[in-house]
Amino acid sequence: MFAAGTTSSLQYQRRRLAAVLIAIFLLAVSFLVIYAAAFSTFKASELERAEGRAEFYRTTLESALDRLEHLPFIVGQDPAVVRGLTDPDSRDALNRRLADFASRANAEALYVMDLTGLTVAASNYAEPVNFIGENYSFRPYFQTAKSGQRGKFFAIGATTKRPGFFVAEPVRNLAGKIIGVIALKIELDELVAAWQASGEKILITNLDTIIVLASQPDWHYRTLLPISEERLLDIRNMRQFGQEALQPLDWARLDDDEIDFAGERHIGVRVPVKSQPWQLHFIVSTAGLQERALFVVFLAAISVALLAILFIFWRSERLRRALHASHQDRQRLLREIEERKATEQALAKTQKELEKSSRMAALGQLAASVTHELGQPLSAMRNYIAIEEMGATQKPDSLATRLSSLVRRMENITRDLRFFSQPKQDQQSPFDISRAIDNAVGLVRHDVQAKEIELQVKAPSPGAQILGNSARFEQVLVNLLRNAISAVDDVDAPRIEIGWTLEHGQVVVFVADNGHGLKGQQIEDLQEPFRTDKPSGEGMGLGLAISASIVKEHAGELFAEDNDHGGATFTVLVPPLTTLDEESTE
Repeated sequence: MFAAGTTSSLQYQRRRLAAVLIAIFLLAVSFLVIYAAAFSTFKASELERAEGRAEFYRTTLESALDRLEHLPFIVGQDPAVVRGLTDPDSRDALNRRLADFASRANAEALYVMDLTGLTVAASNYAEPVNFIGENYSFRPYFQTAKSGQRGKFFAIGATTKRPGFFVAEPVRNLAGKIIGVIALKIELDELVAAWQASGEKILITNLDTIIVLASQPDWHYRTLLPISEERLLDIRNMRQFGQEALQPLDWARLDDDEIDFAGERHIGVRVPVKSQPWQLHFIVSTAGLQERALFVVFLAAISVALLAILFIFWRSERLRRALHASHQDRQRLLREIEERKATEQALAKTQKELEKSSRMAALGQLAASVTHELGQPLSAMRNYIAIEEMGATQKPDSLATRLSSLVRRMENITRDLRFFSQPKQDQQSPFDISRAIDNAVGLVRHDVQAKEIELQVKAPSPGAQILGNSARFEQVLVNLLRNAISAVDDVDAPRIEIGWTLEHGQVVVFVADNGHGLKGQQIEDLQEPFRTDKPSGEGMGLGLAISASIVKEHAGELFAEDNDHGGATFTVLVPPLTTLDEESTE
């Protein structure tokens, strides 16, 4: 028996351990799935944002490159340029003219070369380092322009050692013959500085995957892919990047939208630059995405932990109750055993009497319970009434106070409901809007004075005449005033303003306060029945619903808006009985 029990216990422990291991495995798999799903979602969102940012930066780059693209062609048509190439004596005037053009266009340099590549005039002629006398025949943009086409080229300046974008055009004489080349150098330092200030990672590569522009200075003139020795020799001969080593960047593309940069995974978006054979790369680190995905997993783990704690608590409570019930059953069983031992001999003789007594006792217990349950509330009611009748003084917590609070709450609840049970009153007659305002103010004046509210009434007499039910219209004004009183309850200097004006043939009645405002709510939301911010018993949220209904009976509309300096203004627009002169309301 003992061996069998031990074996059964060991099997139970093994099954329990296996169940725990399976649960842990499933939980780990679930967390991995949650992480993958969250990371994929965040990555898709970040990729969409990166594509938008890449398009934006591409547009700004193309704008900077194309801004002055036609300037060399236009200036090349100037007769002064042709004279400068044919008449050396006119070159001083050409220098000044080119300087004026460059200054107006905000270009770094504008210069003219003869067919040998020698610079004969330049806008920077007056600077210590200028282009005059320099030969740029080795530049591809010169060779392209010399052949009759527009030349474009990015390079580090051979003279100034500053990078720039060069645009060149052929210069033709009156016979259409090419006699020289005019070139423009555009600096992109401001654009790169703006990229750097943005804090985002942007880089521009040419066909050789050499980084020509980047938001980080130390990325300039690095390569994304290895370059052959033959191509490196061509680049050296063009002196495109000066003495830069053109070392490879720590960069490896993993797939279409991910790269490994400096040992860290990034989202990489690349878009072509239309005006140049370049590519713009916009990269975003995935570290933030991983943190957000891990945070989602963390929240999921917390949720699972809370559910586990609740389950353990629920199970422990059930076990405690079961043990308690078992203990009581055991005690009851022991008592029954003792009673059985004491009454075993008399049980046979009194069995019928006991059965009858048990039935009667059950009936008596039921009757006593019902009597007790009904007697207590009845007795309490009698006692409250007797105390009220006999009490000489009333304390704040007395029965009268309780009954008064209950009656007040019942009145607040039933007051609004009574409106819907009353039939619509069709009797209408003209009434004075100023009188209606004065009557409504009179009904709430006690509350206004009690709360020390500054009340301003702007209701000139005689007022506009309105066709309708004055009592029901006054109910609208009273509701709006009560709402305003509630709105300024916690304001240091509470102020309410009520009045009317005539605008565009409509009577405009307004109630303004400096309270908490509408809190982003619209008038349509405020008119919803049973919508209220007041404490329980202070109202059911039917005031504005009733007011809107009454205003509609008077062919009007109810509006609400926040004030510029706090508070809100409720406006009622109703048609007047007769057309009034607007000046009478001033």
